[in-house]
Amino acid sequence: MANLPSLLLGSLNPSSRKKAEQSLKNLSSQPEFLSALLQLVLDQSQDRAVRLAASIYLKNVIKSRWEDEEPPIPEAEKATLRGELIPAMIALSNASDKAMRAQVAESISLIASTDFPERWTDLVDKLVYSLSETNYDVNIGVLETAHSIFRPWRAATRSDALFTVINYVLSRFTRPFLQLFLHSTSLLFANPPPANLAQIAQAEVLLADIYYDLTCQDLPPDIEDSHVQFFGPDSGLFVQLLAWERPELQHDAEDTTPSLPSQIKTGILEIAELYVKLYPEVLQSSASVPAIVRQVWDLVGGGKRTSVADDGLVSQSLRFVSTAIRTGHYKDLFGSKEIISNLVQGIVVPNVGLREHEIEQFEDDPLEYIRLDLAVPSLGGAGVSTDAITRRQAAAEVLRALVSSGFESETTEVAGAWIGQGLQEYNANKADNWRAKDSAIYLMTAVATRGSTTQHGVTSINALVDVVQFFSDHVFQDLQADADSVHPILQVDAIRFLHTFRNQLVKPQLLSVLPLLVRHLGSANYVCYTYAAISIERILFIKQGNQLLFTQADVHEIAPPLLDALLTKIESAGTPEKIAENDYLMKCVMRVIITARSTLAAGYERTLQRLVAILGVISKNPSNPLFDQYIFETLSAFMRFVVGANSSTLATFEQALFGPFTIILQQDIDQYIPYVFQVLAQMLELHTTDVPAEYRSLLPFLLTPAGWQQKGSIPGLVKLLKAFLARDAQQLVATGQYSAILAVIQQRLVPSKLNDAWGFELLQSVVQYIPPSELRQYFRAIMVTLLTRMQTSKTDKYVYLFVYFITFMMAINVDGLNPDYVISAVEEIQPQLWSQITVNFVVPQVPKLLPKDRKVAAVGLTRLLTQSTLMLQEPSVQAWPATFAVLAKLFQEPQHLTKKDGQDDPDAGLTAIDFEEQNAGYQAAYSRLAASETVAVDPAAYVRDPRELLGRELVNLSQKGAPLKTLVGAADPTVVAPLMQSLAAAGYTV
Repeated sequence: MANLPSLLLGSLNPSSRKKAEQSLKNLSSQPEFLSALLQLVLDQSQDRAVRLAASIYLKNVIKSRWEDEEPPIPEAEKATLRGELIPAMIALSNASDKAMRAQVAESISLIASTDFPERWTDLVDKLVYSLSETNYDVNIGVLETAHSIFRPWRAATRSDALFTVINYVLSRFTRPFLQLFLHSTSLLFANPPPANLAQIAQAEVLLADIYYDLTCQDLPPDIEDSHVQFFGPDSGLFVQLLAWERPELQHDAEDTTPSLPSQIKTGILEIAELYVKLYPEVLQSSASVPAIVRQVWDLVGGGKRTSVADDGLVSQSLRFVSTAIRTGHYKDLFGSKEIISNLVQGIVVPNVGLREHEIEQFEDDPLEYIRLDLAVPSLGGAGVSTDAITRRQAAAEVLRALVSSGFESETTEVAGAWIGQGLQEYNANKADNWRAKDSAIYLMTAVATRGSTTQHGVTSINALVDVVQFFSDHVFQDLQADADSVHPILQVDAIRFLHTFRNQLVKPQLLSVLPLLVRHLGSANYVCYTYAAISIERILFIKQGNQLLFTQADVHEIAPPLLDALLTKIESAGTPEKIAENDYLMKCVMRVIITARSTLAAGYERTLQRLVAILGVISKNPSNPLFDQYIFETLSAFMRFVVGANSSTLATFEQALFGPFTIILQQDIDQYIPYVFQVLAQMLELHTTDVPAEYRSLLPFLLTPAGWQQKGSIPGLVKLLKAFLARDAQQLVATGQYSAILAVIQQRLVPSKLNDAWGFELLQSVVQYIPPSELRQYFRAIMVTLLTRMQTSKTDKYVYLFVYFITFMMAINVDGLNPDYVISAVEEIQPQLWSQITVNFVVPQVPKLLPKDRKVAAVGLTRLLTQSTLMLQEPSVQAWPATFAVLAKLFQEPQHLTKKDGQDDPDAGLTAIDFEEQNAGYQAAYSRLAASETVAVDPAAYVRDPRELLGRELVNLSQKGAPLKTLVGAADPTVVAPLMQSLAAAGYTV
């Protein structure tokens, strides 16, 4: 432990990072390691960098190992740490310790998410006990911690479990919280102000956040009872706070950080927006909304608050207004033409215009400009971050709200006048007044849009506006113009207009503008060529029904120059960091390849070389997970379509990729290893004859423990080992290497709650491809492992996976693998164990199986009931009637037991996946490659209709003299009788 400080410092240095991290990992398995880390965080004599690194490492160990990771943290050590964390957080109350305190608060939150309240019963009591009327440094720490625990409720799905936790918190926390809120607010209003005014204001920001947390799912009784105190239209604290200012808390005009009063007002308006959505009747009863709207007008009306620091407040103010309009409860407040005119003139127009700092950002920080410009204001559930929503978007949202809430004609008329005025100003002096046209186009986009999504652009439009005509008259000219004849922002506006309204243009129109977008890829302006790539990618993703609008025939001519232009832009960036920063370009490359497919087979070697070269450069310093995802997806899709068109090209891909992949594995570039395994598996699956020696030489490396320690590698490793089992089982048996695969399943995957699903997936491949005669020597041990996990730490997911695996083994058509093979192995462990498994797990779980798994279950249970001699003997036969009844239940939903049209489409997964959606849930640890996925093979494909199989097998069983009528008669007649009647009608009489 004495080495901890030097190891933590070493982990911050790129040259010593790997070695230091490995040493820390080894050290972390020692007893009391987490407590030692926490003491280091609290040790004021240590270097600040060491203390901060210790707090981050503490949080990361908790994140990865608290619930389910090797080696497990002993329960005693967990209990010790739970006792130490709250005092530690309070001890870190000094302003200089703020960064460490935030990490400790997050550690508390992570533990609370699994242990609270069952295993951490005193957490809230300790937090409440620590609150103080005077010490606001401590209060800030307590409130930060409480907020970090409660904040996840904002995005949580409603459930009994969630409300049990919330009610537990409310019973202990709400009243002290409200007392502190009222006390702190009275101090803010005090004259003269207290000496610690800034700390009290910081606490007030957190109190507003927690007020939101506590009310985001339901309205607690104590908060509802105090509603008038907070929301009253005259003396309510929220209305007063919206008007409250303190000169001593205001920042310098150049500061971009919101002042504390601004943060408090933003928090209150977030609460008001939440109430407008979820509790409108409560607000209506207190007439609060008109009072808040008046305060919003005073805050931001007429173009007040132009500072960048106030962007969050202005945006949230406008979000509140647009949400209030959308509810439809305040038509009297917003409905007259005069009010709409005032809203547009006083709030919308002043905030739609580009400001100087945005124009500077366009030139100096183009990626941030694009990120903010593409951010879509969400009107979804509570708790959506508004950080990335610009003033322009929030102002446009007010117009969209008016248009979609029954004020279409008035809003269109008022906004139309401003749009016309902007276009006139531009035409009068195009060089100086380009901003007027930019605002006009932005207003037009807003007033024309009734509904939109990030994925699909505008989905419904204002019927009073002709966007195609506006595009022809005012936008197309800028799309067509040379770079030096129009302001670059207007060119970007033209591309963005096309991007926004892509669904309103027909296919021939879109095909006609694609060449113009390709030309813009050659622009010298970063935003311009990036927006061109974004627009091309989204246009190529347009769907009609489930089919993509554009086929390979539509793009085969334009695809090669388009790819060349995109790759040239990427290559020209130079350094690894600059190449990888623009993931929009690589995403577009990926989409072009997915669309053009096998038409790119001619001259594919050059494109492959360029892609591999780009991978080689960025692997020197991986810096952008999205770029990484897209380049590997591109390589995978390119191989899929080129090799699919000509299998002899596989060798060229292997030759090009084995070199860089070997370097990635040797240098342990952990960001790329999960992708490498998936692409290697894809290449191995493409082999239909002998497996090349290069793959076999990889196997020992794949089976070493080190490879399985990185969580993100596990899915790719499983996919690769499944490919070995499917293509090279004979060799695995000859060398005995399959026993090492079993060891991985039994020691690493099945015992882990995180990885058990991968363990079962790999085990299914083992029983499918390794001959049962070979497997017999290990099979009892496999079942012991599965049942031990069931006994020691079963979860609902584990029971599901276990039952599916049992039915899978019964269902697959493998010589020598039959129901009695399985039953006899289980009975060897313990007599009568099979009937217990059947009654306690199989029978209750089968009705809960997902539709995709039901055919396998139906076939497996049919074979169990009709082809097993042991199942007809004591004691297993006791479970026969109940098992037959659950099988009958499966047949009540026969649509799930036969294949639907289109299920065998090999590209269904590739065209269905949208990386726009995937980004929202992107996990740096692992992202699957859609292009490397193959259609899931039906393990029971040899059975066309499970009902026919059941009928046939029951007849066979009956003819062999089995007491079938007695067994069927013992099953639930309400479930079984209809099945037997339908079988008899089909000619299967028992």
